[in-house]
Amino acid sequence: QVQLVESGGGLVQAGGSLRLSCVASGSIFSAASMGWYHQAPGKQRELVAQITSGGFISYADSVKGRFTISRDNAKNTVYLQMNSLKPEDTAVYYCWQYALGRGYWGQGTQVTVSS
Repeated sequence: QVQLVESGGGLVQAGGSLRLSCVASGSIFSAASMGWYHQAPGKQRELVAQITSGGFISYADSVKGRFTISRDNAKNTVYLQMNSLKPEDTAVYYCWQYALGRGYWGQGTQVTVSS
């Protein structure tokens, strides 16, 4: 059973930083693609950043140059460093893993950026 547990969300002022973490269990982490999505109220869930097992990284245009995704295979953990946060980054952030032939989601962590 794959489990993803996020942490690190919170309230921050515009221009501030947060680092999200997601610890995975129940799969071969090093072989899995990992990602972060966000979902704002009334909007669809959208990809923020993704990192493959081989280290290929992609970002949504809205976060390029501000957010950095990374992974530590020894700790089964994926991170999202978020800098220069904007009010429009406010959303629930979900960890995602593609493993064992399907996608899995964490429970989400709230990020609120005040202006």
